[in-house]
Amino acid sequence: MNKEQLYELSFHLIAHSGNARSLAMEAIQECKKGNFDQAFEKLEEADAEFIKAHRFQTELIQKEASGENYDIPIILIHAQDHLMSAMTVKDLAVEIVEIYQRTKKV
Repeated sequence: MNKEQLYELSFHLIAHSGNARSLAMEAIQECKKGNFDQAFEKLEEADAEFIKAHRFQTELIQKEASGENYDIPIILIHAQDHLMSAMTVKDLAVEIVEIYQRTKKV
């Protein structure tokens, strides 16, 4: 994989991770309004974006495992950081939605 391809992969990771993070935040906003069905839909949409991001990440890992060596550009490190922080936001969003839902029932 050449540098241009690594850049393209990085931008895909950033885009899908950013979409997932935004959807997780929208889920929190929906649950604050009491719209729990919509909140869970947003979380499902976030999961779909993570699946797309993970496909690009898996491609890179598989190629490296099969012997390809890379000169890792900073943008790829940035993309990985986006993915990991988006995953954290989504995990926290699930917890927040569940807490709001339990509180609403009480």
